[in-house]
Amino acid sequence: MDLLNTLVDKGLRRELPTREEALAVLATSDDDLLDVVAAAGKVRRQWFGRRVKLNYLVNLKSGLCPEDCNYCSQRLGSTTGILKYTWLKPDEASQAAAAGLAGGAKRVCLVASGRGPTDRDVDRVSKTIKAIKDENEGVEVCACLGLLSDGQAERLREAGADAYNHNLNTSESTYADITTTHTYADRVDTVNKAHAAGLSACSGLIAGMGESDEDLVDVVYSLRELDPDSVPVNFLIPVEGTPLAKEWNLTPQRCLRILAMVRFVCPDVEVRIAGGREVHLRTMQPLALHLANSIFLGDYLTTEGQAGKADLEMIADAGFEVEGTDQVTLPEHRATAGGGCGSHESAGCGSHEGAGCGSHESAGCGSHEGGGVCGTADPAAPVTEARTDLVAVRRRGAGTDLAPNA
Repeated sequence: MDLLNTLVDKGLRRELPTREEALAVLATSDDDLLDVVAAAGKVRRQWFGRRVKLNYLVNLKSGLCPEDCNYCSQRLGSTTGILKYTWLKPDEASQAAAAGLAGGAKRVCLVASGRGPTDRDVDRVSKTIKAIKDENEGVEVCACLGLLSDGQAERLREAGADAYNHNLNTSESTYADITTTHTYADRVDTVNKAHAAGLSACSGLIAGMGESDEDLVDVVYSLRELDPDSVPVNFLIPVEGTPLAKEWNLTPQRCLRILAMVRFVCPDVEVRIAGGREVHLRTMQPLALHLANSIFLGDYLTTEGQAGKADLEMIADAGFEVEGTDQVTLPEHRATAGGGCGSHESAGCGSHEGAGCGSHESAGCGSHEGGGVCGTADPAAPVTEARTDLVAVRRRGAGTDLAPNA
């Protein structure tokens, strides 16, 4: 297939595909799917070998969010029945993180619902970062707290944060369809603040709302321009009680094509399979490891994920290896440049190994669960079965007295 040969060549050279080529990946048939995975897999292995980075998230503050993101179980007026609690104490958060680190995670993602942190909140999170780093040598910490005000990214950096996550979620032209309480420009501004403060920037998307192929390509090209070190790809988890609970528009094949397109557009970036992989990729998850080099271990923010033990077995059975704390995640040219593809040489994370925290189930202003765009699905696309049996609200781990799923 000439298209795939061209995309592999460009990916190995870190050359940007054309929009038409990216759209063509999304339009490939199921008959060509394995060829698409194999081609994108060559690019993934060129820059990341067979390593899989494990990330573990801790939900510092659940629910109680004033934002109206349609995809989010923590949104204003949510009736989802999720766990709701205010800030975990630093020792509680450190204890929660310990389970994921014991399971092989090298990065802890500290997430809090809300529009953005107050200066007092930044103080809280700074103490939590210190508590986790004091107990775990070499651990990376990513903060995901929502929209940042001036000076807050610098304070998080000084406190020891390695990265900051804030997702674009969807294309600029359709952003107002999913959220009205903040703007796409607000999100771009926060990613730029993280870059400027010397944090490793993490920013991704959410798929699954019936958005068009053009919307998906738009947001991925916008991410390429922002040049984060990590691009988490979330697949909508349609949680009962959210406005988008009835939206089931993804198949495993569609998810794989999306991941392949992201890999071709962002060849040397940490691509992370975030929220929804268990719900939408299901038994096809091992194939996705040929496209992405990073996943979350265990549960998500407000919903359950695959058991940590099953994740580790899946990685081993698929012929991959868990990335160690002594290994640098990013290719040398990105790590030594200090962030991005080298275009943010004055920012980036310097010697840090990382990418970002991804957005887990997330996307919203801090923590929210993956959604997408209220777009119009292709009328010719097959109807996807609603797998509500695979969606379960988290009842263990952070904010509870029960052991986490790590």
